[in-house]
Amino acid sequence: MKIIADQHIPFVRQTFSRFGEVVVLNGRAISPGHVEDADILLVRSVTRINAGLLENSHVRFVGSATSGIDHVDTDYLGANKIRFAYAPGCNARSVAEYVLSSLFVLAGQYDFSLQDKTIAIIGCGKVGSCLQELIQALGVRCLVNDPPLKDKTGGSLYCGLEEALSADIVTLHVPLTDRGNYPTRGMVDADFLAQLKPQGIFINTSRGEVVDEAALKQFIRDHRAFSVVLDVWSNEPWIDAGLLAQVAIGTPHIAGYSLDGKLRATWMLYRQVCNYLEVSADPEPELAMPPAESSGICLAMEEDSIQFAVLAGYDVRSDAASLRRMLEIPGELRGDYFDALRNNYPVRREFRQTGIDLPTNNAYIREKLVKLGFTINR
Repeated sequence: MKIIADQHIPFVRQTFSRFGEVVVLNGRAISPGHVEDADILLVRSVTRINAGLLENSHVRFVGSATSGIDHVDTDYLGANKIRFAYAPGCNARSVAEYVLSSLFVLAGQYDFSLQDKTIAIIGCGKVGSCLQELIQALGVRCLVNDPPLKDKTGGSLYCGLEEALSADIVTLHVPLTDRGNYPTRGMVDADFLAQLKPQGIFINTSRGEVVDEAALKQFIRDHRAFSVVLDVWSNEPWIDAGLLAQVAIGTPHIAGYSLDGKLRATWMLYRQVCNYLEVSADPEPELAMPPAESSGICLAMEEDSIQFAVLAGYDVRSDAASLRRMLEIPGELRGDYFDALRNNYPVRREFRQTGIDLPTNNAYIREKLVKLGFTINR
């Protein structure tokens, strides 16, 4: 068999070579000529999967190492009996940790405590529910808005949009959709923004097209105390540099880019390919994974120890500083720079890879750190 794969899917050669030849390419450069004689295509979100790419190919299986599928024309795949698989929830933990890191950065910058705030999660799928667990572990009041889930479950756990937008912090975790009763494309418009607190915080790690960026830029100009965290942008990689200059934290679509999450996606696709080919899956291999940047820290003080641990596990400021440097380079090079940041992203591990030494017997701090996923050494 011939397998075409995005070169930035980790361990893709080692994982899929048992099935045949694996050819790795830049995801944005994959063309009809590359896939015409391929049997399997493995991509990330930068490759558009549609008739234009696959019309004259032999591809019978498409796998996307992503939790979102708005880059895939699933109707076309279904109509042409091309099997499709993706990796829902593979990076949920990574995105949730990104949001937590951003919140602690802003808390330090603007001198507030998360315990004094109310956080609203809009969209409570795998990412939103993971974030909800972390927020509740901190003892912070959390609201959840998810109309499709409320319709499905009839549960009283979900609040209305108006109540959610009254929260101090609103974080968005919805899929990009144009269909159904609750389309999300452009949902964050001027009317949506007008309901937010002028001194509030808005975070988007879902998809850039969910936000009307012109309306958001105007809202930021009109409300100087309003803080925005964006990891996703319209028209990536050619993002709006003006909007980047206005946000408190801006990163190049890397919220879910922990190595743990990426490898989880690879392995999820591997099992789906085995199912498609009706072969048994090998046991998940023990890979020589690099340690976290802060694989071991000692918390000598109780004050601000949670914040210190979170930022030691992952500090979003490094990624934000890297993207902000894009403003210093010529406009015609900015898209390539955005892609380079993603393609050459440094190793990032999830909180569970960070071990913490607690010299005191503070059960309260220990419990919270364990609930956040950290490994307690003693």
